[in-house]
Amino acid sequence: MNHKDKILKEDFEFILSQDLPWEKFENSTILISGGNGFLARYMIETLLYLNDYKNLNIKVLSIVKTIRSHPPCFKICEQDRSDLQFIKHDIRNPLFLNEKVDYIIHSASNARPELYHKDPVGTLEANIKGTMNLLDFSKFNKIKGFLFFSSGGVLGRIREADIPASESDYGYIDPLDLSSSYGESKRMAETICSSWSAQFDIPTRIVRPSYVYGPGFSSEDERVVPKFISRAIKNLNLNINCEKVTRSFCYIADATIAFFTVLLKADSFGAWNVSSKREESLSTLAKMILDIDGKSSSKVIKNYNNKEIKSPVERSAFCIKKIEKLGWKDKTTLEEGLERTIKFHRS
Repeated sequence: MNHKDKILKEDFEFILSQDLPWEKFENSTILISGGNGFLARYMIETLLYLNDYKNLNIKVLSIVKTIRSHPPCFKICEQDRSDLQFIKHDIRNPLFLNEKVDYIIHSASNARPELYHKDPVGTLEANIKGTMNLLDFSKFNKIKGFLFFSSGGVLGRIREADIPASESDYGYIDPLDLSSSYGESKRMAETICSSWSAQFDIPTRIVRPSYVYGPGFSSEDERVVPKFISRAIKNLNLNINCEKVTRSFCYIADATIAFFTVLLKADSFGAWNVSSKREESLSTLAKMILDIDGKSSSKVIKNYNNKEIKSPVERSAFCIKKIEKLGWKDKTTLEEGLERTIKFHRS
């Protein structure tokens, strides 16, 4: 078994080993939007593993904007599986399906800075129109659960005194900044979830992931962990464009467990932060990646005047007491997660 297969197998076996009421999914049809996305792939794969290992007879409907090949290490590239169906659809348009759907996981969005700077209108429409369309679809299906992927970015620029930020600590978002096409529309989508939940009794839950990283990221991803790892593998220097920026990072397997924890265990409407408690600067992260990798000739370069997209939020750290009450906590250290991610992509 090669490094890639071994790492993914360990991740999914770790996810399935958690004490969650997986049996709630038995004989269910689960619709997942954004099926080509990083977070969605891990959730889809987990559901397929539940079929393979626990015989739960789950059917997964994956909404994708374009049918494209997936990384060959993921089972979801096997499009002939009877328990997985890809549906080519733009969620900015109403959805009509003939079959009954039991759960909806809405993760479709432009989640990378380079995408929502290039396509702010599409970002707004996916988060607002897309959420409304899927919730309207939910009204006629009497679904058992609706999980919306929001973002820790909805909290905005938090006051230093309120960090780590809880789910009710909101800061400033500049509506004229192009980056706000993502954060502001996620905020609006949360209000849409709240409204449809209250008025139409749709069992809606919201997760707010912090910075999630792990195996299988796109080579085009310009977010900091995939960018640094990709550049290290190519022996290119790692540029730091802001000394003060810090982030809290969460390994994809831990985050996936958190998402399913909220969907399966949260008993009322609300939002839950998904994050690790650890906060690191980008310069420390870059040095860690080079130290853990040990094969790159790259160097960490501080270049505060470069033209890379800069986040308006300098410090980002989240309180996770609320999701810990559901029995979740992150178990993978940053060092372990980075090592797994680097090994995977080095392979």
